[in-house]
Amino acid sequence: MKYTSCLPILFRVVSPVVLRSVLPAALSAALLGGCAGPGITPLRGGQPEAEVVKLWGTPTARYALPSGARLEYATGPAGRETWMVDLDDQGRALAWRQVLDWRNLERVQGDLTGMSRDQLLRTLGRAGDVRSGGREGGQVWSWRFDSPFCLWFQASVSDAGRVTSAAFAPDPQCDSFDDQTP
Repeated sequence: MKYTSCLPILFRVVSPVVLRSVLPAALSAALLGGCAGPGITPLRGGQPEAEVVKLWGTPTARYALPSGARLEYATGPAGRETWMVDLDDQGRALAWRQVLDWRNLERVQGDLTGMSRDQLLRTLGRAGDVRSGGREGGQVWSWRFDSPFCLWFQASVSDAGRVTSAAFAPDPQCDSFDDQTP
């Protein structure tokens, strides 16, 4: 059932006065309640890690860096954003960025070959999809990202734990939409 078919029933059951007074407040609360977290709630340079965690929640991973740490905020297996927050050796925020965007993926694509599995995680964060059986065995890691072309980004990771290739590829989720009949 489509949501639009529920609207006439809602308007018949609930009085227009109640809808005009309660609905805007309820929608505002629902929308604003979902507007906290990575990329939405702003950070400030120098913020302690505890404040970052208070604002953005528990990171999905933490990686050691030569002089500090990197916090990963992945948005889930189908998520299209992964934010990385770099901390200095005192645990204060130095920089933060969304790593799953076209420009960044294009920039790092050539640098990934030869990277270790750990370096790949520090660069792009956990993959949304991991499958075994790449071209040379091993695994294929895939990340979804916002793209008007319905692509995802993939890296082949060998059994030895090294990236052997990385490329943009058609997202199979798009095929499922194409196969649907109206």
